[in-house]
Amino acid sequence: MYRNILVPVSLDTDRDANSALNVAQTLCGEGGTISVLHVVEHLPQYSEDLLPKDHFEAAKQAIAEKLDPMLEGIPRASLDIVEGHSGRTILDYAASHDVDCIIVASHRPGLQDYLLGSTAARVVRHAKCAVHVVR
Repeated sequence: MYRNILVPVSLDTDRDANSALNVAQTLCGEGGTISVLHVVEHLPQYSEDLLPKDHFEAAKQAIAEKLDPMLEGIPRASLDIVEGHSGRTILDYAASHDVDCIIVASHRPGLQDYLLGSTAARVVRHAKCAVHVVR
């Protein structure tokens, strides 16, 4: 059983975040924690300049309103919303928060994933801890 599980989630419907959370609850040891992480991709500087100064805080609030219901009934689960490149940010977050297991939901790979790589593939290749991929 794991003591500190990270579950990265996105807002798209291609990935089943609820299944990833169910797996996390199953694998979480007694007293363990589940951290749900959503990464907001960086915007190009030219578009940042056109947005209000508090656009990231407004986006975080809107994302939290959509994701908070997923955490209801899951003991010791927390939501963190950060900005960055999804693959690198998930790996950095796991390293800096002493995560011992990442459970990532993945979509069915298409040709573009074999050529360019997906977030789940990057996490699997570079994580320093156990990674479970849920499809």
